[in-house]
Amino acid sequence: MNEELEAYCASEYSKLSRVIVCEPRHMAIRDIINETQKEFMEENIDQARAVEQHANFTKALEREGIEVIKLPPESTYPEQVFTRDIGFTLGNTVYVAEMATTIRQGEELILKSWLETNDIPFFNLHKNHIEGGDVIIDGRTIYIGVSDRTDETSIQHLQSLLPEYDIIAIPFIEKFLHLDCVFNVISPTEALIFPEAHTKKELDLLASRYDLIEVTKEEQFTLGTNVLSIGNKKLFSLPCNEQVNRQLRQRGYEIIEVDISEIIKSGGSFRCCTMPLLRTTKK
Repeated sequence: MNEELEAYCASEYSKLSRVIVCEPRHMAIRDIINETQKEFMEENIDQARAVEQHANFTKALEREGIEVIKLPPESTYPEQVFTRDIGFTLGNTVYVAEMATTIRQGEELILKSWLETNDIPFFNLHKNHIEGGDVIIDGRTIYIGVSDRTDETSIQHLQSLLPEYDIIAIPFIEKFLHLDCVFNVISPTEALIFPEAHTKKELDLLASRYDLIEVTKEEQFTLGTNVLSIGNKKLFSLPCNEQVNRQLRQRGYEIIEVDISEIIKSGGSFRCCTMPLLRTTKK
C-alpha cells in the first residue's frame, strides 16, 4: 500500500486527516430521487454558485489541516458531489458500493479507478446495495440504515463478512433518503437525531446508547443531522441550522459554519459531500 495514502476509519468523530470530495461542476436535478429535490426541481441548481460554495468548503477543510482529494467530475453524473454514498472506509479497507439508482450507477467506477491507481485496498460490494450515507461507524458498532438505497439482505451479507463488528440495521421513514439525514453520531456519548423518522423501538435503542440531541422538522429539512465531524469536538454545520448549532456550542463543540445552501437543494450536506479516507484514532 502507498503509505502516504493509507486508509483507516473507526468512527464518525475521530480526527479527519484525508477526505475524498468531488466538485459539483455538473450538478443538476435531472431525475427526482429524494423529497428535497421535489421542492427545488423547478428552480434547480445554480451550478456556478454550487461550485463556489464547494470551493469555500474544501478551503475550510484544508485550513483545518485536512488533505482533500478531488475525484474528477463527469457530466454523466449530476449527483457526484455526494461522495459519501459511493463507499465507506472501515478499518483499513474502503468498501465500494453498487449504487441503487440508475442516475448514479457508474460513479463507483471513478472511485475504484482512483483507489487502484493509489494502491489502496478496497472491497467491491458487488450486487449489494449499501450506500455510505446509510453507514454510521462507532468503534465496533456499525449502524446501517434500511432505506431505498440500502437493503436488509446486503446488511446481513456485510455482517457475515465482518463478524468482529456488531452491525445494527436501523429502519427509518424512507422518504428521508439516507440514515445520516436523520441520525448521526458525533461523539462516543452524543448523537444528533430527528425523532419523527424513527419508530419507538429504534429511538429506545439509540437513547440507551447516546445522549440524543433532537433536530426540529425545519432543521431536518436543512439537514441539521448531516454535520461533518473532523475531530477534537470540531464539526462543520450549516449557518441556517441555528438551533442545532446553539445546542452543540452549549455542549462544547466548535462549529465551523460554511454556506453550502445551493448544494443542499439536491438533498445532501457536509457529511454527504465527504468520504473520509483516513481518520486517526485521536478523538
